[in-house]
Amino acid sequence: MLTAVATAAGAPLTLTEREVPEPGPGEVLVRIIACGVCHTDLDLVQGRWPIARFPVVPGHEITGEVAALGPGVSWPAVGTTVGAQFLGDSCRHCDYCARGEQILCPAKRITGIVMDGGYTEYAVLKADFVTPLPDGLDPVAAAPLMCAGLTAFNSLRQAGVTATSRVAVIGTGGVGALAIRYAAAMGARVAALGRSPRGEAAARELGAERFIATGDTDPAEALRAWDGGADVILNAAPATVAATAALTGLAPDGTLVLCGYDADPLVLPPAPMVLNRLHVMLNPSGSPRDTRDTLAFSAAHGIVPDHTPIGLEGANAALEAMARASPPNRSVITFA
Repeated sequence: MLTAVATAAGAPLTLTEREVPEPGPGEVLVRIIACGVCHTDLDLVQGRWPIARFPVVPGHEITGEVAALGPGVSWPAVGTTVGAQFLGDSCRHCDYCARGEQILCPAKRITGIVMDGGYTEYAVLKADFVTPLPDGLDPVAAAPLMCAGLTAFNSLRQAGVTATSRVAVIGTGGVGALAIRYAAAMGARVAALGRSPRGEAAARELGAERFIATGDTDPAEALRAWDGGADVILNAAPATVAATAALTGLAPDGTLVLCGYDADPLVLPPAPMVLNRLHVMLNPSGSPRDTRDTLAFSAAHGIVPDHTPIGLEGANAALEAMARASPPNRSVITFA
């Protein structure tokens, strides 16, 4: 089977042929249909994951069909179309795992970082960490939902978004575009923030009622003029400074959620934080129950990302393009 392998930090992916693996106890063999190219994969090859295990097969936005069951596994059945996510395994017995928050498990293992992921034709995955896709959800279009979608949906939910919320989304790339669509589908009012007015038409098409060009105006001031500020600001831009600039655009009791960030520190001004009881959180993807809810909500509302299918041979080029700028569409590796 054709496989792309990250051999070391700073090195391009290597294409190689491997034998199809066999699933062990508690595992399933999945014939990969599609795997999204995520910014996390770029972070891996650029050496920004200190826990990474090299060599490793990248990719955690996986969809595929169960091809074989390991010993003792009875679910999901062979032939089931499933998705697999960033979270690939956990200890299963700590307090976090016991309450369905495996993403917080201290012993969690990350797909495509410390265990082989989806840049390959077949992958062995933990049976209880794959999720059947709802009927009618195209597995190629749905692949980015396994990380970008899950991260956006679960961040909004963790921040307490309701139909009366005002939600500001910074960045309209993969996670940001989905966050706008999810928030609008939840009934919230949505503002989109981008660096230039060029993104306004696309943001409004996604469901934003207003667009703030941060290169032309103070984003916090513009948000405060929006009926007193945003209840939730979701930073999907890969820059912490973007979140810092918008922070005081929160309404009292508002929450800033960081899905995107970089090495720069988040600056928290104490006075407005205290006087307005502002909150800040970072959301690390989600647990299997969150994946089920994300996929169900996406199917019910017809939400899938714009995507560009590519072959595995194009993975390096897709990562290089991502390093230069956020592409308008998500690249999705597909397998015939």
